[in-house]
Amino acid sequence: MANISAIIKVEGLCKYFQVRKHHKGRLAALRNFVTQESTTVKAVDDISFSVAKGGLVGYLGPNGAGKSTTIKMLTGLLVPTGGALNVNGFVPWQERVRYVARIGAVFGQRTTLWWDLPVTESLELLQHVYKIPSARFKENLQSFTELLELSPFLNTPVRALSLGQRMRADICAALLHDPDLLFLDEPTIGLDVVAKERIRQFIKHINEERGTTVLLTTHDLADVQKLCHRVMIIDAGKLLFGGDLSELQERFGGKRQLLVDFNDDYKSAQVAGAELVSFQNNRAVYEFDRRDISASDLIGKISSNYQIRDLTVQEPDIEATIREIYENRLLEKKP
Repeated sequence: MANISAIIKVEGLCKYFQVRKHHKGRLAALRNFVTQESTTVKAVDDISFSVAKGGLVGYLGPNGAGKSTTIKMLTGLLVPTGGALNVNGFVPWQERVRYVARIGAVFGQRTTLWWDLPVTESLELLQHVYKIPSARFKENLQSFTELLELSPFLNTPVRALSLGQRMRADICAALLHDPDLLFLDEPTIGLDVVAKERIRQFIKHINEERGTTVLLTTHDLADVQKLCHRVMIIDAGKLLFGGDLSELQERFGGKRQLLVDFNDDYKSAQVAGAELVSFQNNRAVYEFDRRDISASDLIGKISSNYQIRDLTVQEPDIEATIREIYENRLLEKKP
């Protein structure tokens, strides 16, 4: 936790819940009521990580892994059972009023806008809530309206918006007060391809142009591939991985493919260290494990024996990589 540029610092964070046991039958239920039998659920179990200022980090995990519980502690909605947590210089649940003035949050299907008011009136109310200077409010609203294409529905009541329109309006609302840190929980869930891309481009813009730190939880791994500098993976309350996306693929990506187009006709294109998956019309597809041979070494072997016109290295699909981590717990087996 020595990273002084970190905007989020988490150490040994835990959140446990006591869940009452339920027994079938009237006598069993009565016994449970009298003894108040319960079990401890470790929603978040001793996790540590930091997020650098200006980072764009994907926080991944299956349903029930502990993602939402973590975000609720980071935003001050839940008090941890144990561990240390500092976000942007604040302990979130202890200094909540001052703290929330410096963060933005969009929680999936839950809107922060007023249901029966037009979008523009909701945004004007938020100007007063956050005490945003008039000039800055107008500047941000104009910029976000252009980037998120809000104009067609600014005067529409929030209840009449489509899911994609409401999500864009919520993201605008979360950023009007220039927060240092933005929490996004499933911002593209249920959206069509066009709406997803518009939101992704906006997230990228505010991260790169304004330096806003973004912590993104998502089930859409295309969000991660297109946006995130770094990923964290949680499962059963435990943090399995925290690092660059390229490191994740390097360590756990398994087999890669090399597509090679040859200049000449060859009867065979076998090469040591890789499996020839297909070979037709002067194109060979090789599959190889990065732990056995590097792409550069494989290319060197091929080019020393064949005339190459073009080649492409294909990384394994990130969804398959992460699925394999969950299913096989590869991180428990590797240093």
